[in-house]
Amino acid sequence: MLEHFCECYFDLSGPILCPVLGSITPLFIPNSSIRPIRLIGLCVSLITFLYPPVPRIQFDPSTAKSQFVESLRWLPYENIHLYMGIDGLSLFFVILTTFLIPICISVGWSGMRSFGKEYITAFLIREFLMIAVSCMLDPLLFYVLSESVPIPMLKIKAAYQFFLYTLLGSVFMLLAILLILLQTGTTDLQILLTTEFSERRQILLWIAFFASFAVKVPMVPVHIWLPEAHVEAPTAGSVILAGILLKLGTYGFLRFSIPMFPEATLCFTPFIYTLSAIAIIYTSLTTLRQIDLKKIIAYSSVAHMNLVTIGMFSRAAAVRSPIL
Repeated sequence: MLEHFCECYFDLSGPILCPVLGSITPLFIPNSSIRPIRLIGLCVSLITFLYPPVPRIQFDPSTAKSQFVESLRWLPYENIHLYMGIDGLSLFFVILTTFLIPICISVGWSGMRSFGKEYITAFLIREFLMIAVSCMLDPLLFYVLSESVPIPMLKIKAAYQFFLYTLLGSVFMLLAILLILLQTGTTDLQILLTTEFSERRQILLWIAFFASFAVKVPMVPVHIWLPEAHVEAPTAGSVILAGILLKLGTYGFLRFSIPMFPEATLCFTPFIYTLSAIAIIYTSLTTLRQIDLKKIIAYSSVAHMNLVTIGMFSRAAAVRSPIL
């Protein structure tokens, strides 16, 4: 009986739905009652943090397959379902997200006076989106959720700038996903990983996915939005931006581009090395000229993430071509 309770209570729906329900509750409390709003936000984020350890205990590290897989039909079309699951990569993203959100709410505790309700609601919605992105095994829903994650955090100017930078790349990625759907008839990642695309098709799809992920890493020259976002975001927002959101691009490479298009990945690895090396040198030198702490964090984060990108593609190239 206890095992059945744990199975029902600690599946992936728990940490995903808990922030959603928590973000709705403050809407029924007047803005003048700031203390209950803050306590609700902190308690919901702490409850969500208590979910991941149970899947981590039950997680089987001996297999690379996704675990705790759930499926839900969300569109009236065959083979287009909501697929969720976790593996060794997404598990740590979920734990990182649920660990940072209570810290961010605590950091902004004294600053939640005029817009406390909106502050808590935005953070809990963002937590829901980031956990859902980490668990998503459907490229189409991953696209929708990953494009929605930055919206609750940014002010008008930074939001418009980010929108302009991501619009073109995201459109290419969406078209690539639709092309995959037309060719394979499904958007289930577990099926797509076993599907063989021609080398020419892989190159086309890889470029389309790269156009979206490069902005999120970010890579030079599409990194200009990041300093503005860091400066305009509150301190807690900057923590989430540097701690989680910048990892979405590299997560996308690891989750989709590298395993789905291995031949194209090997072909474009020198290009990634060159672009990342330029970004590391350029943003490191730019960091030395900054006097604003948030801009220092922003530019150094670009250098850090491009270093991660080099390591990630080096590993992929070594696995695919051991001579490297």
